[in-house]
Amino acid sequence: MNRGETLDRSAGVPPALPRAPRWATLVATFFGIGRIRPGPGTWASAATVLLWWLLGRWFHLQSQTAMTCALAGLAVVVGIPAATRVSRAAALKDPQFVVIDEVAGQLITFIALPATWKSLLLGFILFRGFDIVKPPPLRRLEHLREGVGIVLDDVGAGIYALACMQVVLHLGLLK
Repeated sequence: MNRGETLDRSAGVPPALPRAPRWATLVATFFGIGRIRPGPGTWASAATVLLWWLLGRWFHLQSQTAMTCALAGLAVVVGIPAATRVSRAAALKDPQFVVIDEVAGQLITFIALPATWKSLLLGFILFRGFDIVKPPPLRRLEHLREGVGIVLDDVGAGIYALACMQVVLHLGLLK
């Protein structure tokens, strides 16, 4: 099933859909950023880049790394149940307006990196590229149930981008 496609309703008449709790909607849409068109995932990634850049201005690299890990973990742990509730309420397998997955993946991309304009730009491009292309086995992660599938494919894209960023950092290309 593709992103945004409705769930199968074999009865023919859709049941009354419950509303997602407010906390779940706020988290899943990353405080409404998921409602921005076009490209809500790209907007969420861009907002996350800005957030990470601000962290880099206030914290040293070691503190920033710990903070990035904590925020990425929080986005995953809270994002999975939020994405599940919002996707159920919308009766969509992977609604485009659920962008907490992009936030988590983009944060993972920036773990242990200096907050330079080169890191920002390359990390953004790599993460969005892996998120859109979904190289193996990321496409298979999408098929996991509900919020787990919504979030984990982007976590995987973030891990791929992080690996690339660490190679680039090791080669000294992010100075």
